[in-house]
Amino acid sequence: MSDTPLNRRPISRVILLSGPSGSGKSSLAERSGLPVLQLDDFYKDGDDPTLPQLPDGGGTDWDSPLSWHAEQALAAIRALVFEGRAEVPVYSIPDNGRAGSRLLELDGAAGFVAEGIFAAELVRRCAAEGLLGDALCLRNKPATTAWRRFRRDVREGRKSVPYLVRRGLRLMRAERGIVARQVELGSYACSGLEAGRRIAAVARQLPAELV
Repeated sequence: MSDTPLNRRPISRVILLSGPSGSGKSSLAERSGLPVLQLDDFYKDGDDPTLPQLPDGGGTDWDSPLSWHAEQALAAIRALVFEGRAEVPVYSIPDNGRAGSRLLELDGAAGFVAEGIFAAELVRRCAAEGLLGDALCLRNKPATTAWRRFRRDVREGRKSVPYLVRRGLRLMRAERGIVARQVELGSYACSGLEAGRRIAAVARQLPAELV
């Protein structure tokens, strides 16, 4: 029998944590105490000719899944689930591209969090391949998310303030639709508190194949 993701024995499960930009995904993942795969590190480089553009001519649409390497992210998740380690990229927002790579190891953890605004794009495939522990989408009031996002982006110097204001207003208007799409893709929408409880439940359980 060939050694494929469909017949290998998992040693961990992935918790896909999605939600609008600024919804608190990174903070929650860090508080979980589990290993974290940062899916935003799989963004395409800024000079990639396949990057999608905003319809108003305002530049790259970094909120489109087409700005992201989904297949590479899924390959890293598979490696972590079945092997407990993966070489993953490190993305530099100021440099608008990848700045190297790092080795992410699970060290025996029964689950790990893969967080990012495109995490829900992988829910169905992870479920079909037996990789999924849970799929969550953080849901807040749009104004709360917008304020958190703006403070973070200014603090980290991600883009110019005028750009951040324009993007922030666009995302605030679109937030309910963003959450609805992630739910449609298979994520469960909930508060950070409930998401934390569900993540902890996965962390306490070994994959069924190992019990």
